[in-house]
Amino acid sequence: MQDLNQIVNGQKLFQKPEYQEVLKGKKEFEGMPSCDKISEVSDWTKSWDYREKNLAREGITINPAKACQPLGAVYAALGFANTMPYVHGSHGCTAYFRTYFTRHFKEPTPVVSDSMTEDAAVFGGLKNMVDGLQNCLEMYKPEMIAVSTTCMAEVIGDDLQAFIGNAREAGAIPEDFAVPYAHTPSFVGSHITGYENMMFSMITQMGVAGEKTDRINLLPGFETYIGSIREVKKMAEMFGPIVTLGDVSEQWDMPAGNYQMFAGGTTVADLKDSINSKGTISLQKYASKKIMKTLKNKYKQETHVSNPIGLKGTDEFVMGLSKLTGKAVPAELTVARGRLVDAMQDSYPYMHDKKFAIWGDPDFLLGMVSFLIEMGAEPTHVLCHNAPDGWEAEMRALLDTCPAKDACHVWAGKDLWHMRSFLFTEPVDFMIGNSYGKELERDTGTPLIRIGFPIFDRHHMHRYSIHGYEGGINLLSWIVNKVLDKLDDETKQTAKTDYFFDLVR
Repeated sequence: MQDLNQIVNGQKLFQKPEYQEVLKGKKEFEGMPSCDKISEVSDWTKSWDYREKNLAREGITINPAKACQPLGAVYAALGFANTMPYVHGSHGCTAYFRTYFTRHFKEPTPVVSDSMTEDAAVFGGLKNMVDGLQNCLEMYKPEMIAVSTTCMAEVIGDDLQAFIGNAREAGAIPEDFAVPYAHTPSFVGSHITGYENMMFSMITQMGVAGEKTDRINLLPGFETYIGSIREVKKMAEMFGPIVTLGDVSEQWDMPAGNYQMFAGGTTVADLKDSINSKGTISLQKYASKKIMKTLKNKYKQETHVSNPIGLKGTDEFVMGLSKLTGKAVPAELTVARGRLVDAMQDSYPYMHDKKFAIWGDPDFLLGMVSFLIEMGAEPTHVLCHNAPDGWEAEMRALLDTCPAKDACHVWAGKDLWHMRSFLFTEPVDFMIGNSYGKELERDTGTPLIRIGFPIFDRHHMHRYSIHGYEGGINLLSWIVNKVLDKLDDETKQTAKTDYFFDLVR
């Protein structure tokens, strides 16, 4: 057991003899098959035969590459100043959202719940809502409470608009207190859907019509790289005044010794005035379709969608800013672009013809695959579990611009257990994805480059940018250095494989 004079972590603790004995007994009690049988089945799961059976399954998801709607709604809410995300549902769901974000950002995540239980599931959650809103307001003193739902509330049909109205009538919250809300059932869509539903509600429910302004709204989307948000803000501000709708760059990056319940974020005043802006630029097409359509048609804004990952995507973002503002591209951005092009030229020989498997959110994948193609790489397997309508065709069209297009596959709606079959039957050189690819790396031996969300098992990745010209250099550095790491690893045997083990690259 643990020794008080030498506390060890779980990894070493469970190697101790007494724990190994417990594990041995557990295997015997559960009737675990023999090692030979396990090896036999394991080898079969690497075959084309198993792959076809794996692709045919419909009733189960294994290792999903997505999260649920309310998680995205919580993210959207935390991008606004002094705003408390409020989840109408069970406490367990809310704990999951807090834990998910805290493990990725290594920062506390404020979220409250009205803790629905079995009684609420039978009789409805109105009482929970009335008490919960009152407690939230009195205890945390937010300027705005953003309400979303979980499966339980949606299955029993709770009406947020009616419930919030009843809470006002009961005096739980003032009549003029801001409580935007969105229905975000976990059993459909993903965190991207929940983000858009909540953001759409906040813009349309809180917007106050007034005189048109010259400002531009910047809509980052569900962006979990703090550095990316700061980078695109810096670039946009070179062209004039902007409003970042949902700025989480301070909430999840507070300095030590200065923790606050709420930090930074778009002000409620700017949120209310956002519908009067001249135009809006969205950086994630599939996380903002409904929003952008409404801003264009109802609020008569100029709209532009670009995905500033890699050279082409960042160029489109910069030119979109120039067009909306009528201003020339600043010299500083021209210099930054040149530096990225120079870095790409340096690294191109090492990435050319390398095969990649990649998974993640729809807009992230479009940007990253475009960047890989720019570098002469082959995106062999592109998997998007939460692929929206139209995404698969758009990705296919992008892959068709790759010289190796016939060997590039799009896997919409598939999970990471499907990816395992692809890696065994059609191997690649590297994987790009989140921390859930760790088991794939161990199982298949394919090196994992951790880019995406969530990143649980590495620190500080979220502090960097993957957007803009600076972000392009970061991506290039992570990817090409992994390629060089593998090259070093493959040239370790003296006089056998060390012929290209050089220090000048």
